[in-house]
Amino acid sequence: MRALVTGATGFVGSHLAEALTARGDTVLALARRDSAHAGLKALGVTPVSGSLENERSLDAALDGVEVVYHVAGLTAARSEAEFFAVNEGGTRRLLEAVRRAAPALVRFVYVSSQAALGPSPRGIALTEDAECRPVTAYGRSKLAGELAVRGAGLPWSVVRPPAVYGPRDREFLRLFRIAQHGIAPVFGAGAQTLSLVYVEDLAPAIALAGTHEAARGQILHAAHAEVVTSRDVARAAGAALGRSTVVLPVPGFAARPIVWAIGRAAAVTGRRTVVDTDKLAEFLAPSWVLSVAKAERQLGWTAGVALAEGMARTAAWYRKEGWLN
Repeated sequence: MRALVTGATGFVGSHLAEALTARGDTVLALARRDSAHAGLKALGVTPVSGSLENERSLDAALDGVEVVYHVAGLTAARSEAEFFAVNEGGTRRLLEAVRRAAPALVRFVYVSSQAALGPSPRGIALTEDAECRPVTAYGRSKLAGELAVRGAGLPWSVVRPPAVYGPRDREFLRLFRIAQHGIAPVFGAGAQTLSLVYVEDLAPAIALAGTHEAARGQILHAAHAEVVTSRDVARAAGAALGRSTVVLPVPGFAARPIVWAIGRAAAVTGRRTVVDTDKLAEFLAPSWVLSVAKAERQLGWTAGVALAEGMARTAAWYRKEGWLN
């Protein structure tokens, strides 16, 4: 297959590009900056200069492409409008370009997020046909992207992962750096139940969504079947570093001013952050659990790396690359 990957310079996209190359696909990667070309070539893919805002570059990148894997998007933004401009608007521009320039398209795979679905009732794993009730601007923008893909008149698949961790991830790195000191703050009492997925499990699931006939016209959850708590995650980070971690609960009334201060500091400096008051609804929801039965049944895919092993692998990679002492 000749595939185009957007977001291949990022965490999930880079692992997907490697998985596709290992499978034998010819992989093109959309790159906004020429400085990213060397890193993409090291993954075994062919960089193509362009962006979701440049129609001409999209048309050139899509020449002869059979599968599009749309991973690029914003996970942090300064406003809801900024989220929608990229996660919905950028998706719509790419879909329009596919209709113009990729007549041989077999599948358009959109990598969405559990945030588009919203939190789950405690004790219930949400299936793909559950009503979507996103609680953040990010989640609403990813849901808008999903709807654009499903309504585009193209062969599509949507993959919804939960929180993703593993080598090259910088979000979980923050937890590891704190856990190095033997402590780990968690929102609430640490009882929030979660689905997670290790990135090297997720990449093959996304790759399958681009070629497996059973994935056509389907939304698929891609997570490990293990359900963990936020306290478990904090302790696993410490254990991966050889530390016995003291978990520090941060109740809701204390979380709000802390998160507000982080978000305010980012706003003053013009930076984007995934930690702001809009995200509190996610941080404090009692449960974020996905059912993965559909992907297991229809694709024959199963996430094999559980939390303890995945965190150990992640910590080892961080240390090898000098991201942790």
